[in-house]
Amino acid sequence: MRLIKTIPVIAILVFAFSGSIDAQCKAFAKKECLPELQPYTHDGNYHAAVLVEGEEAELYKTFYSDMEYRVSIVGESKLPAIEFKVLDINKNVLYSNKDKDFASTWDFKLQASQQLKIVVKVSSFNKPGDTPASGCVAIMFGFKMKK
Repeated sequence: MRLIKTIPVIAILVFAFSGSIDAQCKAFAKKECLPELQPYTHDGNYHAAVLVEGEEAELYKTFYSDMEYRVSIVGESKLPAIEFKVLDINKNVLYSNKDKDFASTWDFKLQASQQLKIVVKVSSFNKPGDTPASGCVAIMFGFKMKK
């Protein structure tokens, strides 16, 4: 009976704690990632999550042919390098920041409108047995109208 009373309390605490993490990551995105988009106009969406070393996240986004874009991906300073790749629908790698010394931004234009997949991975620098680092990783997009 005691366990049945405890489960709802634990669930409420987990949801309350995860909400504060999301709020902290959104604040991190606004403070650290948003300035990286300049002079592009932010699309209004804040994509941020807590990731652990070695963990990967994916995001799908539609991009249009009449626009110039900037993608910015920034992780908290306690995290190792953040790798990101942009892939088309056929899984062709259009860009990898690993080849560019883990650059945090990429500017691009597409010849045709399409949905792209952004894959973000936190590198590992801990030795086996060490506690892996975790922290916020923000992904934001900016655009310019084609002149």
